[in-house]
Amino acid sequence: MENVRKILIVDGNRHEVNELNRSLGGSPSGEGYEAALRRLDPELDVTIVRPADDGPDCLPDGVKLTDFDGIAWTGSALNAYIDEDAVLNQLPLAKATVESGVPVFGSCWGMQIVARAFGGEVRASPNGREIGVGRMIRLNRAGVAHPMYRGKSVCFSALTVHMDEVSVPPKGAVILAGNEHSHIQAFVMENDGLKFWGVQYHPEYTLAELAAIFRRYGQRLIDAGLFADQGALETMATNWMTLHQDPDRRDLAWQYGIDNDALRYERRLLELGNWLKYSVGKIRS
Repeated sequence: MENVRKILIVDGNRHEVNELNRSLGGSPSGEGYEAALRRLDPELDVTIVRPADDGPDCLPDGVKLTDFDGIAWTGSALNAYIDEDAVLNQLPLAKATVESGVPVFGSCWGMQIVARAFGGEVRASPNGREIGVGRMIRLNRAGVAHPMYRGKSVCFSALTVHMDEVSVPPKGAVILAGNEHSHIQAFVMENDGLKFWGVQYHPEYTLAELAAIFRRYGQRLIDAGLFADQGALETMATNWMTLHQDPDRRDLAWQYGIDNDALRYERRLLELGNWLKYSVGKIRS
């Protein structure tokens, strides 16, 4: 297609996790990310690759990273600090995408795998799992000034699910935001021609996606003390799905403390919209 921006989406999940998420009412990570980006620009030309299963050489034949106007990395159920094939498959691609000079955005896993690829450190958070709504995420001075957060409140909430976090950012990274759970909720690398923006939360997610993830994690969330039992988990998942379908259900939004930062797509997607506008920019001539 001509006169459209070309975006590569790197799906960090394994096939079986994506299909389980689909069966529970969610989306495969790559498809969900594509849907979010298309809310911002329906005309995008999107290619999805899956290095967890297909390895680092997963681009279509004859396609180069520099053929794209932007590259987005999804979340994943993998742990970036574990040396298993599905992780090791992605490290060289993470480094190559950022070193290509093409603007790159990473959500959650996307930020973590890039951090490790560039010498940073990722760990299991000592605060446990942050899931549902990440609260009181605060911009620092660099965050307030950065175009990723143009139009964003200094303190905001976001849809999130993670147990791991970046504990040591890569050399040259600038931290933009954090909260009490994870002191690095966003960083950028914009030195030496790099164009990477990363966040620990999921601006691309919907409430329906979180409902599916509650169901997928199931007993692990009960064992962590986040739900009393399976019935409580299912009630919350059902209510979040209802709120996804009808965001004007003020009773449910109030019950779960979900504000418009997480509820309204135009506010959830602000970081991705700013990436498309200020980093990816216009169609190349």
